[in-house]
Amino acid sequence: GKASNNRVSKEARELYELKQRAHEYYRINEIPQRIEEVLNNMFFEQPDDIYGHLANYFSKFFKAPVISRLLGRKELDGKGKLTVGAEVFCIIKNKEKSGSSSIISSHFQLESNPLPESREANDEARKESANIALDWINEPLNLLLKGLAPDDQCETDKLLGEFFTKKVEEIEMKNELEKSLVMLSPVVPTPLPPTAAQPKEKKGAGRGKKTTTPEKKIPPEEPPEPVIHGCTAIGAVSLAVAKTAAKFKKIPLYCYIASLKRQEPPNFTMPWPMVTLMDCGKSSPGKLNLMKEVIVVPKPGITLKQSINMIQDLHNQIIKLMDLMSKTGPVIKSVSDKGCLVPGFDRWEQPLDLTQEACKNIGMVLGEDVYLAINCNAHELMDYKKGKYEVIIGTVKNPDEMVDFYVDLLNRYPSVIALIDPLRKEDTEQWGKLCTAVSPKCYLIAEAAAKTVSKLLASSDLRSPLSSGPVLKQINETTVSDLIEITKLLEDQKYVTVIGTSDGEVCDDSMVDMAVGLEVCFVKLGGLFRGERVTKYNRMIAIEEELAQREALGQRQAYEFPDFTEDLQNIPES
Repeated sequence: GKASNNRVSKEARELYELKQRAHEYYRINEIPQRIEEVLNNMFFEQPDDIYGHLANYFSKFFKAPVISRLLGRKELDGKGKLTVGAEVFCIIKNKEKSGSSSIISSHFQLESNPLPESREANDEARKESANIALDWINEPLNLLLKGLAPDDQCETDKLLGEFFTKKVEEIEMKNELEKSLVMLSPVVPTPLPPTAAQPKEKKGAGRGKKTTTPEKKIPPEEPPEPVIHGCTAIGAVSLAVAKTAAKFKKIPLYCYIASLKRQEPPNFTMPWPMVTLMDCGKSSPGKLNLMKEVIVVPKPGITLKQSINMIQDLHNQIIKLMDLMSKTGPVIKSVSDKGCLVPGFDRWEQPLDLTQEACKNIGMVLGEDVYLAINCNAHELMDYKKGKYEVIIGTVKNPDEMVDFYVDLLNRYPSVIALIDPLRKEDTEQWGKLCTAVSPKCYLIAEAAAKTVSKLLASSDLRSPLSSGPVLKQINETTVSDLIEITKLLEDQKYVTVIGTSDGEVCDDSMVDMAVGLEVCFVKLGGLFRGERVTKYNRMIAIEEELAQREALGQRQAYEFPDFTEDLQNIPES
């Protein structure tokens, strides 16, 4: 009897203590008040969907999602080459859910017509970099970002940047150690070959010959910026986190990017598209090397949809004219990695004249309805033995002659409003001369000649080379915060802002949202003949239609060319 009473008493006490803990737990979390409030409201409102009403009410009190883990994957770009993607998983409502994923382009770009050994080395480098990037995403970055709110982009990118800086320092220390070990190792001198007797100089040699003024030596080619293998992980994770935050906030990515840059504007202005028509560069079948991309830019004041329709008509007319000009019937239409036609021309005027005739045939005026830009890709044209640019096979020009050539081109074809990479980045003196001559009527844009985003931010010098602005790309270790910071810097210093794709572009349209959210002036996406590029044009049209429906679509009214007067005065004389 007594033992039974003690057992009952113990169970009652434990039950009482359990009830007290439950009461305290619910009291601290305000559960009784919340339930009473929602039940009272529901009784008076009498909703058709009772449980939907309860879900909507309690959704206001959900905890914000936090990152639970990252997942890296090997992906393929538009050329079938290896790159890396990242996926972000979050804990939301006590369950793990996929937030979003991203893929960014690989930095391993080859020049035109690479040698087989260069191509093989490039593929091996891609594999090594992808493996390192996957290791970073799945292990250290996974732990680094765990528990972080996906909408804390600043903290995310700060942690990613610190991680990358540490990796760079480790690699530099390793390289220094290897260098010091090489210096300490004994060097065995190699025997010199026997010197041949020099022939005696003939008497009177050189007499009567005219002396010619030697060509001014060109600046030597700068070494390429070092690229750390695995760095693609940084850019991919940063973008994936931003996309995840936008998804959970239930807003488009471009709105989220705009809110990170500054308070979301009442109206968005769509960037002008730079659509590639033709590739007449070094890899094209003709003698012409100069025009890597002949690009069409729509006139200000029309919608993107109207622009794309006009450019499609222009494309079709160019194809028709190419077939008519051929003596052997319809021309085989090669398509470049940029998604454009690859015709063969022998003179630099031919692609411009063809475009002008095509415009005329469909009732458009070149220089009024549409304008042109030319990507000269000058770094691929330099013959370093001669110290000159080979603009056409057999026709070479030194850097000063190139300046005169471009001035003549723009005078003859005033519809050209932009030159991209007209010179190598090393020819800084000639960039200044070209700016003096043409900048009031033509953008001079640096793409291959520009520093990467991270280098631009580190140096804060946007004048090397002096240009209207660089083409920004989200590759390598470039984070979302980096792109926001560099566009602010460019805008503050009155430079034109351009976001562009790489040759090996990926099938991801996030770059378009970035361009709209950052409010850049131009977006350089390539042509209309490859899926990974058309995907981006479709996304641009969808954003424009969405903004128009919301009555939040503004218009850029005119091209504004940067004023270089002050910059040119500050350039030291050579």
